[in-house]
Amino acid sequence: MNFAGLLLMRQELLLAVTILIILIVDMATADHKKHQVIHLALLLFGAVTVAGFLPSTSGSLFGGMYNATPMLTMMKNILNVALLVVLLQSVKWLLKDENHHKASEYFILLFSTLIGMDYMISSGDFLMFYIGLELATIPATVLVAFEKTRNTSAEAGIKFIFSSALSSGILLMGLSIIYGTSGSIYFADVQSAFGNSKLHLLGFIFFISGMGFKISLVPFHFWAADVYEGAPVNITAYLSVISKGAAVFILTILLYKVFSNLKETWETLLYVLSVSTMTIANLFAIRQNNLKRFMAFSSIAQAGFILLGIMGADGAGMTAVVYFMLVYVFTNLAAFGVISSISHESGNETISSYNGLYRTNPLLSLTMMLALFSLAGIPPVAGFFGKFFLFTAAASRGYYILVLIAVLNATISLYYYLRVIKAMFIDHNDQPIAWFKSDVFTRISLLFCIFGVFLTGFFGMVYEYIFRLS
Repeated sequence: MNFAGLLLMRQELLLAVTILIILIVDMATADHKKHQVIHLALLLFGAVTVAGFLPSTSGSLFGGMYNATPMLTMMKNILNVALLVVLLQSVKWLLKDENHHKASEYFILLFSTLIGMDYMISSGDFLMFYIGLELATIPATVLVAFEKTRNTSAEAGIKFIFSSALSSGILLMGLSIIYGTSGSIYFADVQSAFGNSKLHLLGFIFFISGMGFKISLVPFHFWAADVYEGAPVNITAYLSVISKGAAVFILTILLYKVFSNLKETWETLLYVLSVSTMTIANLFAIRQNNLKRFMAFSSIAQAGFILLGIMGADGAGMTAVVYFMLVYVFTNLAAFGVISSISHESGNETISSYNGLYRTNPLLSLTMMLALFSLAGIPPVAGFFGKFFLFTAAASRGYYILVLIAVLNATISLYYYLRVIKAMFIDHNDQPIAWFKSDVFTRISLLFCIFGVFLTGFFGMVYEYIFRLS
């Protein structure tokens, strides 16, 4: 491998170097100075994120096991930006007495999962894909149970590792059948050998079922609400945005790159999954009072909307999915930033505890309102254009009934998003959450998310205007 080959893998290698530096510094730092690792990790990962936006070339390594293209690099950059926001929102939590001594573990685990996701996105065969998937999953189970003194966190970790093991087993069974019937693990070879035989369909169904667990599609979603509720808030944000985003990206790639010969079959399957995911998640979200469970079902419903883009025309569908995930990153992390800030300050994580929040914390309330409006798809915020492009991609393939069902589900979602807004701005509370000032890192992350929501919304508006003119 020459230097040009190393540049193709620069993000993964830089993350590995970052992990080594954090590990060495942590070993050389006294216990009462462990908090210094937090600022070092932020600085190093900020540099990794910036490096990801430097000009890059296309190519492949290891005989085609690893691929690099501008689109794949963009997907990785979206994940990097999202993780940087999560890290900024985690600083106050990590500085607590019970957490600062294990901050290095937190960063090492997060960066390890991101390396796995990057390899998964760049994979050129199912071996690299599965290695990346497991590298992304196993450290995440430790992160879910990071607050080991809390029974709910430990319980969430157990549920997550069992559901992950089950889904990985199902997925590996599907990959075994695919390898046995095609004679290869390379995507290009599988694509040319794959047909509509019963064994091919069986392997594909196992594959979709395993990926359905990772994206938390209905009926593979049962783990999500309990794990989101028990995990630390920042890890919940990580699972909801970054982990789901990586799984959506690789599923989209594989469906078009490997299983294109089964397009009619998987479009029908995604049709059913999309309708059931949107509808059931919305109905369950209405019943929630805990905000982390609320955001879990909201995240599941958004996954149902994303399937519309995957079912769209090749180019338009991929563009719609990537754009929606970018909007979703800023929007969801803005909401989680508010939830995290209030949870760390007061310990409140229920919708009813937000009654009268605008009276004491108007800026946080406005940020939450903007995020929820965007998740609901209310114009002219970015979420509206994200859903619009997904619906347009599906409509371009003639799925008008599916688009109608999606619009009805988007209307239903307005109810439960407005519940939170009503609690903050209208509902009376004699003892609302007291005023507090968020730490500087949380404020930076929220400002960044707000800027991202407006910027992506602006570009969506411009693109729609140009599209209409053309």
